[in-house]
Amino acid sequence: MIVAGEASGDMRAAGLARAIKELDPSVQLTGIGGKYMREAGVECFCDITELAVIGIAEVVKNFSRIKKVFEQTLKTIDETKPDAVILVDYPGFNLRLAAEIKKKNYHSNNKTCHSGESRNPIKIFYYISPQVWAWREKRVLKIKTLVDRMIVLFPFEKEIYAKYGMTVDYVGHPLVDEVIVDKDQTEVLKAIGLSAHKTTIGIMPGSRAKEVERHLPCMLEAAQILFNQNKERQFILLKSSAVPMELYSSVIARSAFQRRSNLLKIYDGPTYDAINAMDCAMVASGTATLETALLKKPMVIIYKTSWLTYWLAKSLIKIPYIGLVNIVAGKKIAEELIQNDANAINIANAVETALHNPQIVEELSAVKASLGEPGASLRAARVVLQALN
Repeated sequence: MIVAGEASGDMRAAGLARAIKELDPSVQLTGIGGKYMREAGVECFCDITELAVIGIAEVVKNFSRIKKVFEQTLKTIDETKPDAVILVDYPGFNLRLAAEIKKKNYHSNNKTCHSGESRNPIKIFYYISPQVWAWREKRVLKIKTLVDRMIVLFPFEKEIYAKYGMTVDYVGHPLVDEVIVDKDQTEVLKAIGLSAHKTTIGIMPGSRAKEVERHLPCMLEAAQILFNQNKERQFILLKSSAVPMELYSSVIARSAFQRRSNLLKIYDGPTYDAINAMDCAMVASGTATLETALLKKPMVIIYKTSWLTYWLAKSLIKIPYIGLVNIVAGKKIAEELIQNDANAINIANAVETALHNPQIVEELSAVKASLGEPGASLRAARVVLQALN
């Protein structure tokens, strides 16, 4: 069973699922995921849209729905008794699930045992680590009691888990394989009715509905400012598969872009083709910052959340950056604008600066080189299958 709770986890889990199937086609896969996992051959008993919330306030608001999915997951484990459960990111849900699996002492139903022998317990793998390096590193002590094996994407994560005596494998980042462009910039722009001769600025408000609600209005205001400063600019809004088109349309309808269909296009095609068509981007903090970095596109990182979540995070987070591209680089490559700082004027000014800073592309190249060699998903799949013999 593979359990992912959001769009980026769905994509990473799909890559892992394909690699497992490639190494052993007989393996049966079930889990919680989205369209990418289903396309990879995972039989999903629940869709990620049921879990795609973030922040304390949203979790409280959607608690009954999340609890229902949690109980359904445990019921499915009890009925199917998989050999392994692979938890993908989403620690608020997944670590509680691991604790419940351990407490109930579930055992695999797929092992042939001699009479009188107990069946093997379900192995728990964690793929894409909770961000213990950002806050409360000593959570590793708790994780160690719940997870049989960690599979991590960054070298510094391996050092942290190994320090606490966990079995941990560093496999590199699957984005190195996944970020592939099929159509060049001109082809993409022409297909959606934009000019190949204008500066194209990307709008990437996030993969969850609440992120779109919070980020898109100020991003559109910033886009209007950028256009007013230079009429040779146009904009691509990258749609998330987990967010309904109606939400984007309603936010745009309330903005100054409602009558500017020739300047702003919503892109619902392959993500990396869209990012590659951008000259610069406004990006909600998350995996998207690494995807944008791998395509060497200058960016400005923004994030807004509920004030309760923001206050708690600010008091707990121990690192100077929130954007993955800056965390991996160990320095600020992309400007970060959080909460009240993420307003239209600040965003527009930061985009203007990024557009005129050629050094950013060199620094993004260094980030790409630090993410490891191709083949991360295959290496992760080998770790899982070898651990299961």
